[in-house]
Amino acid sequence: MEVAFVAGFGPITRDGAAARAFWEGGLGIPLEEPAPGYLTNDSLDGVKAFALWPLAQAAESTFGSSAWPADVPVPQAWLELDVPSVEAVAAGVAELAAAGHRVLRGATEEPWGQTTSRLLSPEGLLVGLTDTPWMHAAPPARD
Repeated sequence: MEVAFVAGFGPITRDGAAARAFWEGGLGIPLEEPAPGYLTNDSLDGVKAFALWPLAQAAESTFGSSAWPADVPVPQAWLELDVPSVEAVAAGVAELAAAGHRVLRGATEEPWGQTTSRLLSPEGLLVGLTDTPWMHAAPPARD
């Protein structure tokens, strides 16, 4: 598997107001709210996207329900690792499953065009193996 870059990272929040006060008010990271409760900064150097993701939204994206399942440890943060293509997401998920890792959600195309999958790392990170087309560098122009 070839990971191209870290597409995004951020805490999974349970108290949105306290999280915003810490990250935006305390650390000075400006945040936008493109969806209710989802706070993001897509221009912070060093990462393609930094976002505070409510647990209910992470559960909805992973399991199709706003409740996190009781038999799955609650993640503290999320990390998305981008691979070169949609096909690479599916292949990577198959590779991880074959190695014995628990896949929470297989490769799925989101309405906004990103292909995502979800796993839980041994450290408790919600890990997405993704293809995010708009984050890939454009090929160099030919002369």
